[in-house]
Amino acid sequence: MIDLSILVPVYKVEKYIRAFFESIFQQGLSDDRYEIIVVNDGTPDRSMEVVADLLEQHDNITIINQENKGLSVARNVALDRAVGEYVLFLDSDDLLVKGSLPILLEKAIESKADMVVADFISFKDSEISVIQQQPLGPESVTWEEKTGRDLFMSELGYGRLCVWHRLHRRDFLIKKHIRFIPGILSEDMPFSHECLYQAGRCLKTNLVLNLYRKWEGSITGKFPRKYISDWIIAYSRSWAYDKIGGLTTQQHRMYKHWMWIRFCDFINRVVLEVPSFSERLGIIDEFAKANPDFHFSNDRVQRITTLLLKISPQLLMAAWTIRKKMGN
Repeated sequence: MIDLSILVPVYKVEKYIRAFFESIFQQGLSDDRYEIIVVNDGTPDRSMEVVADLLEQHDNITIINQENKGLSVARNVALDRAVGEYVLFLDSDDLLVKGSLPILLEKAIESKADMVVADFISFKDSEISVIQQQPLGPESVTWEEKTGRDLFMSELGYGRLCVWHRLHRRDFLIKKHIRFIPGILSEDMPFSHECLYQAGRCLKTNLVLNLYRKWEGSITGKFPRKYISDWIIAYSRSWAYDKIGGLTTQQHRMYKHWMWIRFCDFINRVVLEVPSFSERLGIIDEFAKANPDFHFSNDRVQRITTLLLKISPQLLMAAWTIRKKMGN
């Protein structure tokens, strides 16, 4: 068994993919320690042509060509082919910080942790030259041992539920039957929730592994109707973990708080980016049907919101629209 499988879906990343692969090959890992499984998800641009010469220089790369089926399916396909002790899901428009992956991998192999969670930096294209000139890694790397459920406290923030800054022990994913929901966007949310809920021993470090690119053409930069429906599915699957139990009182409170924030972010985007009131109402009604037991009881706003969601999505949508226009 090799130490690591790097799983890379490719779709419309012609502008960024060469720098992405170069950041992998500059990690200093011997080719016999890892494999790269590239899933060409029916990309219509020249992404694969751009890196053909780089890929030919290494014999530890498998390329799978398929019709476009989406990121979640591409990741599942790559995971099925992986043989490494650990797997790393990467987005092919991001970058790895030079020399960070060997440190992370050595600690994973030594500890046999279910997950090893690193840090990351978000950037826009205009910021990359400045970021790359800064010292990206901490002066001294720290490690904390936690359970997956303990990590609920620190991993429910912005970007923390994305899968690309974690090494996952492949045997853990197999035994717990953890996979991405096929065909949806926002697939990281329920996948990460399940990992956090199921994982035993985990390590968390301040070591920066990823430079996460935020660009206008990315999936996360849009709010199309499919993204909305898929987000509702992902949220519903994640919300179901509240019913499973097993969290401490503090973990449960933090989890509920995070789910409330994500719901507020979602409904704010609906108000701001969906121009038709009737379409907004349809979206809220769709959310209510997907989450029939959705409720909060922490404060007055939460209680009123969840009550209106159940009895009158139209009143909720009107109240939230007025609230946004008033700047509250």
